[in-house]
Amino acid sequence: MSDPVQALFQVGLLRSTAFPPNSRYHSTDTATHSRADGTVVVYLRRRIVPPPERFALIRQYTVREGDRLDRVAAKEIGDPELFWLICDANGAIRPNELMDTVGRRIRITLPEGVPGPGQG
Repeated sequence: MSDPVQALFQVGLLRSTAFPPNSRYHSTDTATHSRADGTVVVYLRRRIVPPPERFALIRQYTVREGDRLDRVAAKEIGDPELFWLICDANGAIRPNELMDTVGRRIRITLPEGVPGPGQG
């Protein structure tokens, strides 16, 4: 095989995923189910969200009137599609509820497993 990246996929050192790196599902494994008629269905395995205290706090953000979670993610993290990191860091099941209460302080954190300052 002439493509070294494809060779790494083939031996299992790299995982192929249909989701981009900024997707909450990027690291989620898939599985298959074979139906009685022989049809194979590929599905996502369950994504387990770690407890919020496992994320290193960078700062807190105070919700303002008219805030939207995607805009807060763009401003605070640099990518609006990473809004789910804010949800995970705050234990939010329904993302928009984080923005419902003006004055609420929400956690802006590093991704799980990335140590914060002084935690290294």
